[in-house]
Amino acid sequence: MADEKKFVPFVPANTSMKEFTGRALLIGLVLAVVLGAANAYLGLKAGMTIAATYPAAVIGMAILRFFKGSILEENFARTVGSIGESVAAGAIFTLPAFYISGVWS
Repeated sequence: MADEKKFVPFVPANTSMKEFTGRALLIGLVLAVVLGAANAYLGLKAGMTIAATYPAAVIGMAILRFFKGSILEENFARTVGSIGESVAAGAIFTLPAFYISGVWS
């Protein structure tokens, strides 16, 4: 183990690369709404959901590459975009159970 390489991060700590930008937030919110709605439809129709993180990552990366975005913006847009899946999954698995049990009639 004498040939161990020193770890060099992709984004060094001394850089001032922006992560939280308006365009990354807007892209992430649009992805959250679209992927959340698609997940809710699929979950109610088929009884299962998909991982929205992967499509959010690919779409966010493609859009931000066009606008010369940074890798940190891409990560932020993917994270915000994948939130829609969690919200939709929580609703589609909980609300029908409330309806069936008679809590909401």
